[in-house]
Amino acid sequence: MTDEEKVKAMRLARAIASDISLYNEQKIVKGIEQDNLFEILKDEIEEGRELYKSRVSAEVFTGANYFDRAIVDVVIRPKGHVKSKIW
Repeated sequence: MTDEEKVKAMRLARAIASDISLYNEQKIVKGIEQDNLFEILKDEIEEGRELYKSRVSAEVFTGANYFDRAIVDVVIRPKGHVKSKIW
């Protein structure tokens, strides 16, 4: 896996995560408040993961967790102000 492939994969993962965040703001807040975020966003995350998988090599997909990291960094971390028992 080249550095260029890594950068492109990370960029793609963050773009997909950004779309999930942008179009599901209320679901994300509700999921954090109710501690069931991954249940509420299951379909959106799975659709994003499939898109990511279809656009990166198998080596990148299985060798790095860029998509999962992007979900945490782009979707969850910015919502740290939402009141929740999970933090």
